[in-house]
Amino acid sequence: MKKLLNTLYVTTQGAYLAKDGECVAVRVDNEVRLRVPVHTLGGIVCFGQVSCSPFLMGFAAERGLGFSFLTENGRFLARVQGPVSGNVLLRREQYRRADSPEASAEVARSIISAKIINARRVVQRALRDHGGKIDGSALDNEASHLKDCLQRLQQPVSLDVARGIEGEAANGYFGVFDHLILSGGPEFRFVGRSRRPPLDRVNCLLSFIYTLLAHDVRSALECVGLDSEVGFLHRDRPGRHGLALDVMEEFRAFVGDRLALSLINLGQIKKDDFEILETGAVRMTNDARKTLLVAYQKRKQDEIVHPFLNERISMGLVFHVQAMLMARWLRGDVDGYPPFVGK
Repeated sequence: MKKLLNTLYVTTQGAYLAKDGECVAVRVDNEVRLRVPVHTLGGIVCFGQVSCSPFLMGFAAERGLGFSFLTENGRFLARVQGPVSGNVLLRREQYRRADSPEASAEVARSIISAKIINARRVVQRALRDHGGKIDGSALDNEASHLKDCLQRLQQPVSLDVARGIEGEAANGYFGVFDHLILSGGPEFRFVGRSRRPPLDRVNCLLSFIYTLLAHDVRSALECVGLDSEVGFLHRDRPGRHGLALDVMEEFRAFVGDRLALSLINLGQIKKDDFEILETGAVRMTNDARKTLLVAYQKRKQDEIVHPFLNERISMGLVFHVQAMLMARWLRGDVDGYPPFVGK
């Protein structure tokens, strides 16, 4: 299972990936900079101007190894994957449940509830650890607001109502997110979410981490044979991986937001690690991306106690556990999908 933790991120512009026996060779200026055995990898992510040998792609596809291609600043472009594994009956059941408003609303409420709990714990963690440095009243009020949103989701509300509660909770949470940023100065001021493109440093950081999360969650879902494009909370849209976005909601605050806050508050990411383009868009420098990727991989190595299994596992395997639990719910092995709630 350890190989599931290992993702090769290639950020060096002009790099070329090729097959070298049973290994992936990364060449820069015709010089081999890295050689990694294929059997130790769970995925390959290429940023910007990184190209791959077709022989390597075919070799990787035969072994279930997928490639993801992103722009230099982390926007997803495409994914190359071999034949889909898993039972066709599992995917047929996934489609049936997705077509059912009741079943979709049920699993969506579970996922949104976990998302709100994890967001609330980020707020409470800040109050506990930094109560004397931050606006405690604003965070206390938001913690109460998120609790109210969570209580409303305990009722059998429709999918549209659940989405409305999720939006309300997200607005409130990001409305106090600036209070969680304790260092970095005015350059790291956060006034609200902005996407495509991100318009400030914090949004740039969050969007990049969410892209990494989406890659890992999508890979985990496809490993168990689920269709990552057919979701319950996120409905069908061409080119959108709805189920991956569904499951990723559980990890946004626990993994993504906490990692972003740590990088800023500990001074690992600084104002000069970003470039502001003429359009107003903000992107990270190559060195900053490498810093983030190292921190993200280190976070995946951390061990936690999984709330459903009650076993200690590495964070990088939690995505795969959640994918398996989703498959078990669809097969009828468990009564409902148990979303991930961190501590």
